[in-house]
Amino acid sequence: MNNKKIILGIDPGLADTGFGLIEVCGSSVKCLDFGSIKTYPKEDFVERLKKIDSVLQEIIDKYKPDIASVEKLFFNTNAKTALLVGQARGVILLGLVKNKIPIFEFTPLQLKQTISNYGRADKNQIKRMIKIFLNLKELPKSDDSADALGLAICAINCLNKK
Repeated sequence: MNNKKIILGIDPGLADTGFGLIEVCGSSVKCLDFGSIKTYPKEDFVERLKKIDSVLQEIIDKYKPDIASVEKLFFNTNAKTALLVGQARGVILLGLVKNKIPIFEFTPLQLKQTISNYGRADKNQIKRMIKIFLNLKELPKSDDSADALGLAICAINCLNKK
């Protein structure tokens, strides 16, 4: 793996979809970009999904990722929230498939174990480890963008499976 590969990590959400992009070249890993796609409850539901799709497409067009890493949904209480996030996740997966980007999925537990080696790590522990791993100047402010960067890091071992 001597050539550069770009990994797009995505933490699906309806109000806030986190994204993070890293570049891997050999044993070198660097952060290219991270942030979130925000939608608002007052907006029409379908328009919110459309916004997630169009901003994701802009990110794909700009960075041309080689693979994507998406968080698997895990909800044990709020079925309504799970349904809404599941629909946003479906839009995200379809966008990746339409762009022929191989998708790898990880659970929140896998993310925590990969980043901190501890399955019960809290959000601040994850952010601190990501800051160190990617040599960031400051902690990511958004939990969703931090998780997306963590998901991208989780997918590093998947590059050779493409």
